[in-house]
Amino acid sequence: MSTQVITIRGAKEHNLKNIDLIIPRDKFVVITGPSGSGKSSLAFDTIYAEGQRRYVESLSAYARQFLEQMEKPDVEVIEGLSPAIAIEQKTISKNPRSTVGTTTEIYDYLRLLFARVGTPHCWNCGKPITSQTVQQMVDKILEFPNETKFQVLAPVVRGRKGEYRQVFEDLRREGYVRVRIDGELRDLSDEIVLQKTLKHDIEVVVDRLVKKEGLGQRLADSLETALKLAEGIVLINVLDGQDLLFSENLACVDCGISYPELAPRMFSFNSPHGACPDCHGLGTQRNIDPKLVVPDHTKSINEGALVPWNINGQNYFYQAIRALAAHYKFSMDTPFAKLPKQIQDIILYGTGDEKVQFRYESDNMHHYYQGSFEGAINQLKRRYKETDSEYSREKYEEFMSMDACPTCQGKRLGKESLAVKIN
Repeated sequence: MSTQVITIRGAKEHNLKNIDLIIPRDKFVVITGPSGSGKSSLAFDTIYAEGQRRYVESLSAYARQFLEQMEKPDVEVIEGLSPAIAIEQKTISKNPRSTVGTTTEIYDYLRLLFARVGTPHCWNCGKPITSQTVQQMVDKILEFPNETKFQVLAPVVRGRKGEYRQVFEDLRREGYVRVRIDGELRDLSDEIVLQKTLKHDIEVVVDRLVKKEGLGQRLADSLETALKLAEGIVLINVLDGQDLLFSENLACVDCGISYPELAPRMFSFNSPHGACPDCHGLGTQRNIDPKLVVPDHTKSINEGALVPWNINGQNYFYQAIRALAAHYKFSMDTPFAKLPKQIQDIILYGTGDEKVQFRYESDNMHHYYQGSFEGAINQLKRRYKETDSEYSREKYEEFMSMDACPTCQGKRLGKESLAVKIN
């Protein structure tokens, strides 16, 4: 018997008509033919079925009792066969989030791999992430300006579904008064009912403090309490400011950037815990394309170089451009390509903080005001986000193109996840 081929004699399974054939081993072999010709009967119901049957029969009697006994396929002889696996065809999702990795489920193993053996690095400075001691946390917080008001929070639930009635009851018994649920402060004395089908963030208010001299010991005690309650993580909520996450396990000492415990969901672009916050894990964004806003650079503004707007003396945008021309001393009859690069950028992207004197005419009325100009592209972006009209959205999309997300460069994950490395 040759070990280089699989020999099949007298295959009669289903609609196979006593087929004899030789298939080379260690090759990529394709079986083709019209519907009903017996492709699946040969590949799955004959070759694969016999490979599985022989594998099961090779096991001990004890092991075989747990496995389904398989019938021998209708074939006279198959030689050169090894234990086989069958990967059947799968309907591909049209979801834009689907990739080869998610469809084949290989990505599940990659997420697990990075969560278990990956080394987190600071996305800001690139240094490996290290754990922080309570004293390092205290020192960082004491850098706040004097009289800064802040809360020490213990994140006991982070992005998980449930009602958590028992959690609230346990916290009441332990003497805690307030919690922050999904960003909203709530009193534990009130009845708190959460939707169990939604994901929630629950943070216990451990202490409310004001930065001043002599705060160190009380702050350290509060941090230790929060770390114990939230299993090594503490959140500092600066009132009217940002939240700072500290971890006993993973944090950059130089930048003060902390990481949550590595978990597979952190590497999923289908999860808010891993997805890039700007493109929401899609890797692409619709952006206003300057080439579609000004497709013909040989035209002047008065000749309609800015396609989204009509040339109309009463047009608000047109009058704003006229005020820019007076302020920056350029002609609206000059071809767009011949305007200085600085002027082109101002027309497209605005004046920033620089103020310009505007004059607006309407129904024989004149209005004067001073302000900045937001720019053609920025105005289109704003209108696209603000409109509720499907017709208007379609009109704005005529001036947009699909580009790689500038934040993640098309990699779909957040900066924290992308900074976890293996070797």
